[in-house]
Amino acid sequence: MRLFPVLVSALIATAPAIAQPAPSLRLELNALQSSEAGCRVSVLASNGLGTDLERAVFEVALFGAGGAIDRLVSLDFKAMPDGKTRVMQFDIPGLDCAAVTRALVNDVTQCDGVGLDPPTCLRALVVASPSGVAFGV
Repeated sequence: MRLFPVLVSALIATAPAIAQPAPSLRLELNALQSSEAGCRVSVLASNGLGTDLERAVFEVALFGAGGAIDRLVSLDFKAMPDGKTRVMQFDIPGLDCAAVTRALVNDVTQCDGVGLDPPTCLRALVVASPSGVAFGV
């Protein structure tokens, strides 16, 4: 009978740990809509890093017909509390939305927060695109 608590303790100690989701920073290229200025790009951003994001800036390459790079743009997501999801819209002057075939996060140029830096945010980056435009890292 005294062996039972020892056996239970041993089983608990050797049981696999419950997997915790990896910290992530998710960007979803949600929509590209023509505007008077050019193209309005809507991005859904979710902070799952486990800490507040004081500021995040991403350099994004936009590709046009034939796979040629049309331009590089800097998208500033400002501050985002941990666990927060928000929609950001960016107006890109002179860009024809219909001509955009692909978008690529080329770099994280700024990622500020406790324990955060650009390489950490780049490693945690997860992208998706329901817009029909390919989106990658």
